[in-house]
Amino acid sequence: MNVSRMLSIAALAAVASFGAQADEADGSQFALQAETNRTRAEVQAEAATVAATRSQEPAGSRVLSAQSSADRAAVRAQAADAVRTGQISFGEVGLKM
Repeated sequence: MNVSRMLSIAALAAVASFGAQADEADGSQFALQAETNRTRAEVQAEAATVAATRSQEPAGSRVLSAQSSADRAAVRAQAADAVRTGQISFGEVGLKM
């Protein structure tokens, strides 16, 4: 009883697997075909005008520079004093709670 049931299940699985592979492997039947009447020169001319009006620079890539009147040595001394008095953390100590 068990052998016949196993054989029927195996036969059913084999038939199902053959049916699942009936499609093209690359899906070429779904490829779109585009028809156009524009020439290559027209398309290139349009691409050149679009490229001239758009920026090739990624958004936010420019860095703004700020002018400061602070002295480097004074800022460094203030930072050292803040570390010494425990106002800011230093190294791998982490956040001050």
